[in-house]
Amino acid sequence: MRTTINLDDDVASEVARLRREHGLGLSEAVNELARAGLSARTAPFVYRQKTYDMGARVDLTNIAEVLELLDEADRSESPRRAR
Repeated sequence: MRTTINLDDDVASEVARLRREHGLGLSEAVNELARAGLSARTAPFVYRQKTYDMGARVDLTNIAEVLELLDEADRSESPRRAR
């Protein structure tokens, strides 16, 4: 495939270095750099949540249970309404 591309100075310098050191043509050097860039892809980022023991006496991963306990605590602490 024939096309025209504009190379930044740093890329053009690397192409020139490859051509000089390996005796490559322009297209071969550009293709080698492109392939090197494609194979240098990094592994996807894996997020790891840091956890700490906070001394909780309930399972905080069960939100429904936590909310129920909080509601119970609110009901027991609120003053009784007169009828």
